[in-house]
Amino acid sequence: MKLIQKYFPGLSDEQTRQFAALQDLYTDWNAKINVISRKDIGNLYEHHVLHSLGIARVIRFREGTQVMDLGTGGGFPGIPLAILFPDVQFKLVDSIGKKIRVAQAVAEAIGLKNTSFAHERAEEEQGLFDFIVSRAVMPLPDLVKICRKNIVPAQHNALPNGLICLKGGEIDNETRPFRHEALTWNLKEFFEEEFFETKKVVFVAINQGKNNKTTITSHEDKTI
Repeated sequence: MKLIQKYFPGLSDEQTRQFAALQDLYTDWNAKINVISRKDIGNLYEHHVLHSLGIARVIRFREGTQVMDLGTGGGFPGIPLAILFPDVQFKLVDSIGKKIRVAQAVAEAIGLKNTSFAHERAEEEQGLFDFIVSRAVMPLPDLVKICRKNIVPAQHNALPNGLICLKGGEIDNETRPFRHEALTWNLKEFFEEEFFETKKVVFVAINQGKNNKTTITSHEDKTI
């Protein structure tokens, strides 16, 4: 929990309570349904919660934004982002029922009011969203192909609407098809822990038109 407060010192009392509750909740649920490697549960805040919040280092979702977390597993990055952005609506989607049950149970236990859940494949989801977020569930071209139908064209955030992924390692081959629509940030620029040395946030603009290159307005507008 100190790690979260280190990088996000402005949390409200309610947000602090919600983040602090995650360790016991995930430890308990993970003993019953394995959503996090049992060797990694001790690194919950660094490897999962703070990693999820890496997205908040490249965009500050504005009030009323609609976000889908695709392939959420046990609730990452959706639950940490929903805690941080209480005025944003998140829909967490996963094709594995037992994982989505864990995410829903955790959200209910901490009193999240801005989350909904669906046990389904991404191809089945017909809702419309400003952004899709995901933790490297598949290569970028495949994700974009699946998500394109779910992105609304009207935008009201600093980044154009699209896909925001947490990735690791070498991703040039994945981003090459989107050279005019993609942006990449290295999380080591924001978090000093060794775990983030090779971790990245990748953004791909969707439904912006072939000739509309991605632009960012201001650093202050997109970060938190």
